[in-house]
Amino acid sequence: MKRVVIPELLDSDSGTPAEIAAALADLRRINRWFGGVATTQSMVEYVARRSGTKSLSLLEVAGGAGDVPRAVKERLQQRAIQIEVSLLDRASSHLKHRNNGTFAVSGNALALPFSDNSFDLVSCCLFAHHLSAQDLVRFVNEALRVCRVAVLINDLTRHPLHLALVYAGWPLYRSRLTQHDAPASVRAAYTTKEMHETLKQTSARGVVVRRHYLFRMGVVLWK
Repeated sequence: MKRVVIPELLDSDSGTPAEIAAALADLRRINRWFGGVATTQSMVEYVARRSGTKSLSLLEVAGGAGDVPRAVKERLQQRAIQIEVSLLDRASSHLKHRNNGTFAVSGNALALPFSDNSFDLVSCCLFAHHLSAQDLVRFVNEALRVCRVAVLINDLTRHPLHLALVYAGWPLYRSRLTQHDAPASVRAAYTTKEMHETLKQTSARGVVVRRHYLFRMGVVLWK
């Protein structure tokens, strides 16, 4: 199955406010029910074990309202792991629903507006498939510059069965934007092999790519 990049409607805010709100609600459910939150949680726990710490600061890139890191934070508190979440998104309007007290800033993911070693972790969820291989390497190198410990990538795996499951899930989608964007995301996603080969070009000390529930992949890049 060849990788095909199709512009996603939610990226350009193409839709009415009600349609966009419904699409964001769809995305929250997809991440909670189908492995999005669990994948990031697994990676943070893995890094915490390997680094021997129970407290980590995390920058979520393309984080929007921060639903995924917020859910991960709540789950990890029950395991005595504390994460301090900060958010970055390309548009300040995407950040308007953030929790009070959460640091959030609009900015370019390919030129992160932070000094070196500003956060323990830099994370992203469902962002990598939007990038070309060249821009993915550029983003990861920027994230490695900004982090102290590791970069975490949570994304989809491209596979024909995954695409079939996405189409089968149409009755669950409340927005026409999701009906367009969900299959587009799978078509634009990387395979685990492609992801690993691409990320070998970064400055990471080590790259760990793992498959997760329902065609999710989790990537840990050690600084």
